[in-house]
Amino acid sequence: MRYLDASLSPEERAEDLLSRMTLEEKVAQLDIFRGVEFTTKPHPIHNCSLDENAEPDYEKLEKMLGNTGIGFMHDAYTTPTVFNKYQNLIMSKSRFGIPCIFTGEALHGISWPGAMIFPVPLCLAASFNRDIVNRTGKAIAAETRSIGIHEILAPNLDVAREPRWGRVEETFGEDTYLCSEMGYQIITGEQQNGDFTRDDVVLTEPKHYCVHGIAENGINCANARAGKREIEQCYLPVFEKAITKAGANNVMACYNAIDGEAVISSRYYLYDILRGRYGMKGYVRADWGAIERLVEAHRTAANHVDALRDVINAGMDVQGCCTYTNEFRQNTIVNHVKNGGIPQERVDEAAYSVLRLKFMLGLFENPYADEEKYKSVIRCDEHKALAYESAKQGMTLIENNGILPLKNVKKIALVGPSSARQRVGGYSSIPYGYEIKSVYDELKEALGEGYEITQASGCGIPKGVQAITEEDGQFHLVEVYDEDENANFEDAITAAENSDVIIFVGGDNTSTSGEGHDRSDLRLAGRQRELILELAKTGKPLIIVLENGRSVDLSEECKVADAILLSWFGGEFGAKAIVDTLLGKNNPAGRLPVSFPADSFRIPCYYSRLPNFFDNMFEGDRAARYPFGFGLSYTKFEYSDLTVEKTGETDFTVKVNVKNIGDVDGDEVVQLYVNDVVSSVVTPLKLLQGFERIPLKAGETKTIVFKLDFDSFKLLNKDYEWVVEDGNFEIMVGAASNDIRLKETINIKMN
Repeated sequence: MRYLDASLSPEERAEDLLSRMTLEEKVAQLDIFRGVEFTTKPHPIHNCSLDENAEPDYEKLEKMLGNTGIGFMHDAYTTPTVFNKYQNLIMSKSRFGIPCIFTGEALHGISWPGAMIFPVPLCLAASFNRDIVNRTGKAIAAETRSIGIHEILAPNLDVAREPRWGRVEETFGEDTYLCSEMGYQIITGEQQNGDFTRDDVVLTEPKHYCVHGIAENGINCANARAGKREIEQCYLPVFEKAITKAGANNVMACYNAIDGEAVISSRYYLYDILRGRYGMKGYVRADWGAIERLVEAHRTAANHVDALRDVINAGMDVQGCCTYTNEFRQNTIVNHVKNGGIPQERVDEAAYSVLRLKFMLGLFENPYADEEKYKSVIRCDEHKALAYESAKQGMTLIENNGILPLKNVKKIALVGPSSARQRVGGYSSIPYGYEIKSVYDELKEALGEGYEITQASGCGIPKGVQAITEEDGQFHLVEVYDEDENANFEDAITAAENSDVIIFVGGDNTSTSGEGHDRSDLRLAGRQRELILELAKTGKPLIIVLENGRSVDLSEECKVADAILLSWFGGEFGAKAIVDTLLGKNNPAGRLPVSFPADSFRIPCYYSRLPNFFDNMFEGDRAARYPFGFGLSYTKFEYSDLTVEKTGETDFTVKVNVKNIGDVDGDEVVQLYVNDVVSSVVTPLKLLQGFERIPLKAGETKTIVFKLDFDSFKLLNKDYEWVVEDGNFEIMVGAASNDIRLKETINIKMN
């Protein structure tokens, strides 16, 4: 049989196998099941994982599989030995021995308990370092494939311009160019050269195609209101680069509707753009529960039977785990085909896309994972060093009056709800078999003897739930915090009063940031601001460190802080990176991938919003307090000798010299922005079109070179055509979107 001939292409083998399959067998390839629902022994600390000694629930699983097998398994993070047991059973229930694709979440590390926890993507984006993102992708892929998982539901390529949205931490920020570059780097790291038979490479699945980061009111899955030009210029390019340049085969469609059109049932978005324009060859996956929303939220389908018909016909291929049973999903699609509701060709096309990738993964020749290799891959020394380095590179200093790096202090008050516990962000692994050190742990270890460190939480961070308590016969609704009930201001204030310096560590937790944890207020959650203002009254120098997953309203904190350091969610070694930065062992060079508003109510504030004649409100200027690209260093940099050389009709080479004029070594993030001075449609006053992070020793000068081309100057004109218009363009080079050091105007005349 030709499909067993490994010398043939994956396409030829998939076509042959498809021709031999029944309708029911094809539909089964579009389905997925949750491994934790079909096991005898779930993991003791993670409800989506299996114990290393788990066995499949053979009776239950065989009943579900029938004689058709299945396409995918999710929510079964475990060891290769257990995965191999499932694979063996799944293949045995298929006439053709079709193996299963094991799928997992690996946003910043595979979610298996005990795996490496890297910094969240927002922290990686803050590094403005392509190489560190690429290497992180390689490490994530190596750990993921080593345990037997073939595909990850990542990266998140949403352009996040709604700071109230909880999933900002999962993204690479607010800028189209930055998100495109970082998306390319992490995908090519995870897929490397696209040889998916390798045991250190995974299939990626960029999400949430295609406008998900501007949800109304910041509420997850809420509709996006965006015009065609904004969609084409701001949101689609990220996915275009992921597919056409980075080589992503698949995408996960978003939950929401764009301008009233639900993406999951939109032939325009799933066919015309993905397959037609971008030439995507893989499958489109429905996000968890997305299909049901056509009935329960969007109300574009009368019932769930119709909803399944609509999404398949629109171009959705495979399904995420949702409320439908496997029996309902498969039987409904089969019945639709038999009754003419879904064309047979549509099911064939979807099943072919799955089979093709199974052949590309080499699963027919090597369906089983090495049962020993993962032990030398998971959290290996190389990955630990990389996680630490990437956390350091994301450290972003936004205030400093000279207090940092710390010196000549002996008594430190280390306070705040995150001072003695490290926050790692959502969609992460869970420490299992090891502990993650806190800032308190790392600071004690770094300073050693001769220093007095007094730790006091002072307050907690709300858990996002409320409880009812009874006092004197009256019931009260109270907030529940993630710290113990003994945390109080008094201990923190006492520690502060007896110190040389106060270090407050707070920010977010997994209730105030993450999927489904959207906010209407960007102030620090709970009583953190109140505690900070009380600490400031002691008159002692005050340093604020924030482990945060989104922009924060720091309108009061900035008035009293001597320094503010953003560490984002820095992963397993985030605390060590914080301490090394505070002590000057790491010179911070992170830059803001998202703008921080003047306060909670002056949003949106992303830097590339369209210009307006008025930009003031009654409460003040609309501009961001800390804009995109901003960040401080322990040294200073000087820019000089900007030159722009034309090398083609729309091709230019830009050079600039950057010198470290300070006394310490440091990295600078050189940013290039372009302004289309006069255009036929409204354009932003500046758009990022290049960046480079460069190390410079004290006194050293380097020449930075940027290449600009058609894409650097193009716009979507009134006829919705991509063009470069005749006219002047400002080439602006600087240290941030609000810190342009040099600029030059060029003129482009198209032939």
